[in-house]
Amino acid sequence: MKNIKYILLLPLALALTSCEEFLKEEPESFLSEDQYYKTQNDAINAVNSVYFFLNSGGNNIQTPYNTLFNTGMNMAGDDEDPGPGATNADVRSLSVLAHSSGNLRIYEIWQQHYAAIKKANVALEKIPAIEFDNTLKSRLIGESKFLRALYYFNLVRLYGDVPLITEYQKFVDAAGYEVAKSPSSEVYAQIEKDLTEAALALPATYASPDAGRATAGAAKALLAKVYLTKASYPLNIAAHYKDAVAKAEEALSATDGGTGTYNYDLVTNYAEVFLPAFKNNREHIFSAQFKSNSLNQGNNEYSRAILSGVPGLNGNYAHMVRFYTVGSDKFFSIYKLFKPTDKRRDVTFVRSFTSPANGRKYALPIANATVSGDSTPFWNKWVDPASSTVTNQAATNVPILRYAELLLIHAEAENEANGPTAKAYKSLNRVRNRAGLPNLTTGLSKEQFRDSVYLDRRLELTYEYQRWFDLIRQKDANGKPSFVANLHKVGKTNAADKHRLYPIPQSEIDNNKLLVQNPGFE
Repeated sequence: MKNIKYILLLPLALALTSCEEFLKEEPESFLSEDQYYKTQNDAINAVNSVYFFLNSGGNNIQTPYNTLFNTGMNMAGDDEDPGPGATNADVRSLSVLAHSSGNLRIYEIWQQHYAAIKKANVALEKIPAIEFDNTLKSRLIGESKFLRALYYFNLVRLYGDVPLITEYQKFVDAAGYEVAKSPSSEVYAQIEKDLTEAALALPATYASPDAGRATAGAAKALLAKVYLTKASYPLNIAAHYKDAVAKAEEALSATDGGTGTYNYDLVTNYAEVFLPAFKNNREHIFSAQFKSNSLNQGNNEYSRAILSGVPGLNGNYAHMVRFYTVGSDKFFSIYKLFKPTDKRRDVTFVRSFTSPANGRKYALPIANATVSGDSTPFWNKWVDPASSTVTNQAATNVPILRYAELLLIHAEAENEANGPTAKAYKSLNRVRNRAGLPNLTTGLSKEQFRDSVYLDRRLELTYEYQRWFDLIRQKDANGKPSFVANLHKVGKTNAADKHRLYPIPQSEIDNNKLLVQNPGFE
């Protein structure tokens, strides 16, 4: 069986066609759908095409887990800004929350998620009718449901109520593609259904070359995250905190109080979470798979965080930390939230680059009178030692779910459901101890423990496309949403309630008369 990591079923340009383009006649030499979905390999390729939207890339293409969530989401938050190399007007407007419904990045996120969902719907319609091994068939259907759930989970968190499409659309006129929004509660119900069914159909592990495909453990872990999100703002269904605890414990290993048999664990060395030589290790529950110099299936993030002008390095410094003022320090950033003893800090960031051409070190000093010798920290999580001097296509996988986050989900949900119990402390301390930090102080209140979990989520998962989703759902000590206040703290004083949701892309509203714009956007 071919590996899903790097297979391209269709060029992205074909996969993202508009409604009008769907109506164009195809040349007679093309293979029709009814002729294509006939064999086991056809079924495998149908599912591979759904994975395609996780990791495809190239000079002119960004997909969600290959740069697009950075330029189209991370930069709207409180940790990151566009660097000098990021000249796109849509990216820069999003970073200061001046975006509109015409923003290209917001449109691309919407478009590509629905293109992937369409592929999943095609697979789910066609595969059951193909005659081949029933075990493999069940697995492929499970993978399609897992991926559809993931894509809808992103959409409902970013846009709120969205069209819920679960059948393959094949109409003779454009009006057939017009679908109204479904309430977010219905979207979440479908996500839960897909993940529950996927967990029953998927295997616990895969042998090479299929490592990286969705597993039963990944479905359970993602469902735990879905329950935590539903329990949080804006749905606030508090009963789901207990559901999140229970589902997390189905994926947690026995040593961490769970019943999972998936052999998940934290790797000892935090750097091994990200280095390509250690990809798909025991900490990776589900990741977007990348390979350097292979059909535009490399991770394009690494070069974007490298200082430009370093001889022998392919850096364009498009992504940088957000600087803001704390006390007298006008160059405070997330880097300074890490304790000096935190082992994650010097994996997550570098302060200088050594040129492979001349051996000299290059850094970017800061005119900061408050901190002597202060210099700019650069993101370092997507480092690929084998590709930095050759190409911007790194082989570094992007974790979508990893065991450290599952422990943090468990700690947060347990605290919200039952207070800071021994179980909650144990899960949080596992993450802290791996980072070289001592156990959290005992005797904390629920609110104090919550703040500690929030901080460790921010430090543990920074630059992994998680922070914006956390900003949306998290709350302050009084149980009120903290979204606006957190953005105001870093100087984004124009942040308002409306920014919790992205606008529906105007081009989609123009083509779909049933769509209604989100509040606050024109």
